Amino acid sequence: MSNATNSKKPHYPAIWISDVHLGYKDCKADYLLDFLNSVESDTLYLVGDIIDLWSMKRQFYWHPSHYQVLSCASGTRVIYIPGNHDETFRNYIDQTLFGIEVHQQFIHTTKANKRFLLVHGDDFDSATRYNKFISIVGDVGYDFLLFLNRWTNRIRKVFGGNYYSLAAWIKARVHKAREAITAFEDAAIHEAKKQNVDGIICGHIHHPKIKVDDGIVYCNDGDWIESCTALVEQQDGRIELLHWSDTQTILDSADVTKLTTPIISSVKIKPKKSAA
Repeated sequence: MSNATNSKKPHYPAIWISDVHLGYKDCKADYLLDFLNSVESDTLYLVGDIIDLWSMKRQFYWHPSHYQVLSCASGTRVIYIPGNHDETFRNYIDQTLFGIEVHQQFIHTTKANKRFLLVHGDDFDSATRYNKFISIVGDVGYDFLLFLNRWTNRIRKVFGGNYYSLAAWIKARVHKAREAITAFEDAAIHEAKKQNVDGIICGHIHHPKIKVDDGIVYCNDGDWIESCTALVEQQDGRIELLHWSDTQTILDSADVTKLTTPIISSVKIKPKKSAA
């Protein structure tokens, strides 16, 4: 991946990914590597929890594909906003490490001249019920959920099926999880209003989404544990949500010239290879 225009690859002004959790056994590094090798961008935003230092303290795991992901962004401007799982890197805020700019938060201005606040999102835990949900579920419960997700997809792969997030399906049907996600989104939108921006881009809760609420564009780029998703900006300022594990489907689109907010759309793209 680089910022050089390649006619064979889509070129975006900006790409956002978060919650990759390199160093964790359920990281879908192969999907992410395929994505990064299939696109070009002027700027790659890493919106936190790229390396899972928490998991590596419990049990060290580092697949060769995880290193390949780290080396894939060579030649592109990279802006890194550390999260709670890689918070050690917050000691280097406003510094540059190995060519990567580290920030606590950042303002991105789109081609449509819309200003987006970029934060990981863990700061919203104290203002929402999300942290209460996590404390109820716990690490063991979440690991079991991902265990089910992993084996479900191994079976699907044997029968020629595409990747499917069973974990996301289960969470969508748990009332407290839905409450926690809604509270998180409300807190994020409130922060965007407070900082007088047009929208907010975050991660943290592993729940990819784009919506407009009270004039604020809320974007969550999801994760590479359950969802395999990223946000990209098109040349006209349109923000798209890409799912890098399913067949291609354009779910929504609008003409940017007729909006006071950027075009909102969600796209599903089939990867070139699958991850185990």
